[in-house]
Amino acid sequence: MPALSFCLFRPFACGLLLALGHSSTSQAQVLSGPDKAFFKPKYIKQQLLLATKWQLAHPKHKATDWTNGAFYSGVFAAYQATKSPWVLDSMLAMGERTQWRPGPRYDHADDLVICQTYLNLYRLIKDRRMVAPTLAVVEKFRTEPGPEVQHNGIAWWWCDALFMGPPVLAKLSQIEKQPAYLVLSDTLYQQTYRRLYSPEEHLFARDAAYLPSESGAGKKESNGQRIFWSRGNGWVMGGLVQVLQELPKDHPTREFYVRTLREMSARLVQLQQPDGLWRSSLLDPAAYPGGETSGSGFDTYALAWGINAGLLDRATYLPAVQKAWVALSKVVSPEGRVGWVQPIGADPRRDFSAESWEVYGTGAYLLAGSEVLKLKR
Repeated sequence: MPALSFCLFRPFACGLLLALGHSSTSQAQVLSGPDKAFFKPKYIKQQLLLATKWQLAHPKHKATDWTNGAFYSGVFAAYQATKSPWVLDSMLAMGERTQWRPGPRYDHADDLVICQTYLNLYRLIKDRRMVAPTLAVVEKFRTEPGPEVQHNGIAWWWCDALFMGPPVLAKLSQIEKQPAYLVLSDTLYQQTYRRLYSPEEHLFARDAAYLPSESGAGKKESNGQRIFWSRGNGWVMGGLVQVLQELPKDHPTREFYVRTLREMSARLVQLQQPDGLWRSSLLDPAAYPGGETSGSGFDTYALAWGINAGLLDRATYLPAVQKAWVALSKVVSPEGRVGWVQPIGADPRRDFSAESWEVYGTGAYLLAGSEVLKLKR
C-alpha cells in the first residue's frame, strides 16, 4: 500500500514517518529548475497585484458578503506586501461604499467578517468612522442573544465561522483595549471546538450534521471515511493565524490556539497530495480529482505563517509550503484569475475546473503569497 494511502487509514501510526520524510527533503530538492522562479520576491509581488486587479475588475457579490470578507482580508495582505497605493485606495473605496458597516445579521459571523478589513484599515488611517459600526454590532452581539444561538445552541455552529468571527473580536479587543471581546471570542471558540473538533483526526467537522451520533455514524465518504471538508478546515487555519497575530504572548488562552494550529498542521501535511494541493474532501482524495485552491490557499497561508512565526518547524513544513505555492502559482491564469476554486457550498464538491473562480479563492491565494514572500531564502 502506498505511504499516502496507508496514512489515510493509519494517520497517526505513520505521522512520524511522514514528518521525517518532509524534514529530510532539502530546499534545493524541492526548488529545482523553473520552480525557483515562483519564490522570487518580484514574481510574488507581481502575482499578488495581478490577482488583486483581476478580481477587483470581476466583482461577484455584495461587498459585505462573507465571500468578500475573505477576499478583502487577502487584499489587505497584498497591500502590506506590496505597499501599492491603488490597492489601499480600492479598500478605502469599498469601505466608503458600505459606510463601514457589516452585513445585516448582527449575530451571524458571515456578516461580521468584512469588519476584519475595516479594522485593519482603521489601524492605518485612524478614522473612527471605520470602527464605529463594528463596535456597535459587536456590543449588540455581546449583550443580546440572537437567532443563531436560539436555533443552533451555539453562535458559531459551523467551522467556517472560526475565520469569520474570532479575528474581528480579537482585533477589536486590541484596538479598543477591551479584554471583554477576547473573553467573548474565547468562550464562543471553545464551544465550537468542543462540538466540531475531532481529537482523533485533528480536523474540524463542517457542522453537527457531519458528526457521529447515537443514531448513526454520521455522513461518510465513498471510501468509508468521515467527511472533513478541505475549505472548512482551511477557514479554521486562516482564522487561527489571525487570532494568534492579535493575542499577547502571555495571554492565558494563547497556548490553546498554538496547540490547535500545530495539531492541524501536522495532520494537513499528511493529507497534502503529490501535486502540492489538498482535495475537497481531505480523507477521500481519490474521489475528488483535481486540487481545490481555496482550501489549499488558506492551508498554505497558515503553514507559511507558522514557519515565519517560529511556531512550526521549518525543516518539517517548508517542503509542504513550497510544493503548495508552486501548485497555486500554476493555477493562476495570465490575466490573474485564480482557478480550480470550489463553488459556494457547505461540503466537498466536484463541479469545478481550471475556469472555476470565486472571490474567496483569490483571497486565500493573496494571503498565501503574502506569507510565502516572507520565508527566509
